[in-house]
Amino acid sequence: MVALLVFAAAVLLAVLVSELAYRSVLSTAVLFLVIGVAVGKGRLGLITLEPTDPVVVGLADLALFTILFTDGMRVGFRDLKKAWQLPGRALLLGMPLTLLGTAAAARWLSGLSWPEAFLVGAVLSPTDPVFAAAIVGRPEIPSRLRHLLNVESGLNDGLALPFVVALLALISAGQIHGLQLGGEVIWGLALGVLVPGIAIILARKSFFAVHESHYALFSIAIGMLVFTLAPLTHANSYLAAFAAGITSVTMSRRIPEHFHPFSEPLTELLKLAALLVFGALLSREIIADLTLPDYVFALVALVLVRPIAIAIALYRSSLDWKETLVAGWFGPKGFASVVYALMILQSNAPNAHHLTHLIAIVITASIVAHSSTDVVIAHWFRRQSVSRASV
Repeated sequence: MVALLVFAAAVLLAVLVSELAYRSVLSTAVLFLVIGVAVGKGRLGLITLEPTDPVVVGLADLALFTILFTDGMRVGFRDLKKAWQLPGRALLLGMPLTLLGTAAAARWLSGLSWPEAFLVGAVLSPTDPVFAAAIVGRPEIPSRLRHLLNVESGLNDGLALPFVVALLALISAGQIHGLQLGGEVIWGLALGVLVPGIAIILARKSFFAVHESHYALFSIAIGMLVFTLAPLTHANSYLAAFAAGITSVTMSRRIPEHFHPFSEPLTELLKLAALLVFGALLSREIIADLTLPDYVFALVALVLVRPIAIAIALYRSSLDWKETLVAGWFGPKGFASVVYALMILQSNAPNAHHLTHLIAIVITASIVAHSSTDVVIAHWFRRQSVSRASV
């Protein structure tokens, strides 16, 4: 109950300063992370959680499922076919280069084993549209850049997930059960297509009719079915969620239209709750646990790896150098990375705490840096558009 009280107070505070946050470098994400650290074990002690506590495991599962389901609904196959070139470059070349570059930096600077280094790279490679909201949601930003960031951030969480799961299994158990893991992945994707596909086909039959006011409930029912069926049928629930979101928006435009007004606040609440819990779980020894090379790694991962990878991926594209620079700057900072870090804490990985601390310092620095510069960059583009219009 105390944890819920702290979260409710934090949400109220975030709402009260939301206008200021929208116009300045203040970030509600940073606010929740700081509050989580302050009230956690070893500080005020108001929230004393362990990574394996049922509430932490349940929150991580629900948060990641909801994030991936909502991410899948952001972009359907029709949208991808319309303007695939730039997002395709970022996802199919920029993201693997980011993963490899982050892994190499983690190996050579932090001294991790290659499996651990690749796990850190996979966790830190996704981006998140919440931190780029001032970019994606502003008309003065070039539409091609907004589309690139929106599509990329909507899809890369799901693309990173199989690598996170496989590498975490390898590090925890010393081997990957290929057939079992492959079966879970394939069946997860199939379940994510079948459940919404059957539901939407049934809704089109003359015997059934979904009233306009019930489409939000329709999408929630689809999500709940996938969420409950996946563990019962040994499917990967996260990939099922991602596939279900894409299938829903591809087969029915009404579902996302009615779902997003409900899902956005819910997803935001779960993300902020995950940040609060993540901050509370960070041990007090994090400073002592990390060495100078670890902090150098965090700096390299933050300001070098992603910008260089995106610059390579978007070389000779339709974006100018300013747009390419902005596209490269926004990463690595996905909320999915927070939940992936919680998964590592809950695992049997022998070096779980150090890996989590290393990931945490990058995520924390990224949240501060990127959520504090999105408004500045949006104003920069607006000044440029005003200057061009006055010429």
